[in-house]
Amino acid sequence: MFSAHKTTTDEEASMAYTDEALRQKMIEMYPEVTKHGISVALDFSKEKNAYIVKFSKGSHELTTHLEKKDADDCMNDVKCIYLGVQVGQFVRNFEEGE
Repeated sequence: MFSAHKTTTDEEASMAYTDEALRQKMIEMYPEVTKHGISVALDFSKEKNAYIVKFSKGSHELTTHLEKKDADDCMNDVKCIYLGVQVGQFVRNFEEGE
């Protein structure tokens, strides 16, 4: 009897995660998001092979891209410098607007 079992590489298996798991990981890695009450939403764009990340609080909003490789690194506890800069910029912009 044949099995319909698909084999996956270790890399594929380790990179399987949900959008919500990535969102939670980003919040964990960048505590200033929670500290400032910033909402984080994200969605994967197959066309761009990247996550579209939206930070928002009140009328303030920032949308940025997170490359798939950077998202994979994030899930492996490697901070994404670009994303950290974006978070920092949003927090500064929000504080200046208050």
